[in-house]
Order: sequence, then C-alpha cells, then structure tokens
Amino acid sequence: MTSPFGPLVIIANPRAGRGKLGARLPEIERILREAGLDYRVVQTTHPGHAAEAARAALHGGERYLVAAGGDGTVHEVVNGMLEDGQPIARDAVLGVVAAGSGCDFVRSFGLPGDTVQAAHHLAGDRVRLIDVGQVTYSSGSAQITRYFPNIAEAGLGAAVVARASRLPGFLGPARYFCGFWLTLPRFRPATVHVDADGHAYQWRAHNVVVANCRFYGGGMHISPKSQPDDGALDVLVMVGPKSEAFTTLPKVYRGTHLPHQNIVELRANRVRLETDPPFQVEADGEHLGTTPATFEVVPLPIRIKL
Repeated sequence: MTSPFGPLVIIANPRAGRGKLGARLPEIERILREAGLDYRVVQTTHPGHAAEAARAALHGGERYLVAAGGDGTVHEVVNGMLEDGQPIARDAVLGVVAAGSGCDFVRSFGLPGDTVQAAHHLAGDRVRLIDVGQVTYSSGSAQITRYFPNIAEAGLGAAVVARASRLPGFLGPARYFCGFWLTLPRFRPATVHVDADGHAYQWRAHNVVVANCRFYGGGMHISPKSQPDDGALDVLVMVGPKSEAFTTLPKVYRGTHLPHQNIVELRANRVRLETDPPFQVEADGEHLGTTPATFEVVPLPIRIKL
C-alpha cells in the first residue's frame, strides 16, 4: 500500500526549526509507516540541494515530493519542479511538512505548522492546483530567473530579509523582527517605476510586494486578497513614509491594513520593476539580488497536497 501518487520522496532540511526537524524525522517516518506509505528520505546538506533532489526524483519517475522544512525548503523544491516556465512533470504533487523558523506558505491553505500534524496530512488524495510566481532579477551583470510559490518583494522588506539572514539562528522567528529594527533607520526610499501588464506608473516608495499567496514574515497577513489559483499576482506598493512600515504593523498581522491611502494595490500577470537606486529583491524569505526585476505568473503548474 502507498499513496495514490506513488512513494513519497521526503526532501528534508534537518537544520530547519533550529534542528527540530532533524530530531523529529524518526517520528515523521513512524507516522508514514503506520499509514502504510512507502517513502524515502533525502536530508539536504547544502544550499540548492533540495532543488537538485526534487529535479532528480522527477526525472527518475517519482511523483510525490515532500518539502520538509521552512519556506526556504519549499522554495527550493518548487524550483526543482519547474524548468523553463513549465512543470517537469504535470502529474507531480507537492506535500509540505512545515518545520522551519518561517512557515508562511502553508498558512494560505490551512495546513498545520506543526510537524507531526503536517505528517498526517501526507496521506489521502486531496490536492489543489496553484499558480507560481516567476522572478527574473539582477545579480551583477547577469539576469537570473527563480520561481516563488508564496511572495516576493523589493525594497525595505528584502533588505530586512538580507539583514535577518545574518542574525543568529537561536532567535528563530524573531530574526525577522530584529532585522526590521536594524534595517529601518538607514533604509532610503527610491523612485520606483512599475509596468503592470503594459500600464506604467511611477512613485517614491520604500517597498513593493508581489504576492501569489497571503502570508509572509512569520505570520504577517500582508496580501489578504491573494488567491493562489486566480492566474494573477497581487502587487502592493508602499508609497508613504517608511515609518508607516512600523505604524501599520499590528494591522498587517491581522490582515486589516487594506485599503490604505499610502498603499497602491495592483493586479497583473506581468510586472516590470525598476528603481533608482536599485532595491534588493527577495522571494519566499530567500535573498536573491537586486532590481531591475520582472515578476510573472505561471498558471497552475503545481499540485499541492492538502
């Protein structure tokens, strides 16, 4: 007996959640055995390993991939499932066992953030097709393309992610909050040029969020209107003073910050973003590069296990 999608490939970051996932792997395996699910485990050892493992599994004929870790692990596995804007295997399924310091992706689907409860969700046949975002950003003189299932941004938020990544791991989810306070005083807004499906705009802004799903930053309900299967990206441009990033924070956690007089809301299939000076760019909590950047929606390439 096994899953209707075939044996599971558990792609696990044992360091996720300050090592909690590695400690709980035996319990996850026990749950899978009790459910009668065939599986194998790949423990990642270096950046990019999860994407490599996902790609190799799909090319080898396996179809049920499970990202076990934080949003960074999900990000890598999704990047291993897509190639040239298309899924490597249309019948592939993505399961998620959330166990990292940041587990925002699963919140949009009502999936548990608890490792053990999440493992129980790997049985059964309920799935949902979802869109994925594609971002092409600048890295030196090169243009690099990555995929993001959750949320990307440029500006203050990306600078916070870069700063938080350098803070000690024992801070856990508080790393983002600490990174915010360390970044805010010196951050400077920029002139932002946005082309959204051929409509051109210009503002003085400090942050641009491009959302496929709803949550980021450890539970912030930043884009409450986003639907991950509607074929579009939701764009939020923060045009007010950067101090509003602090004053609106309580409302952002509740998802009640919109509409807002200093947040421009757009929806588009393709967004071109240029800033002067360049903004840093992040996706799914992973620091990538800088603007100029182009964000596009890839319609329904992933089936997520619910």
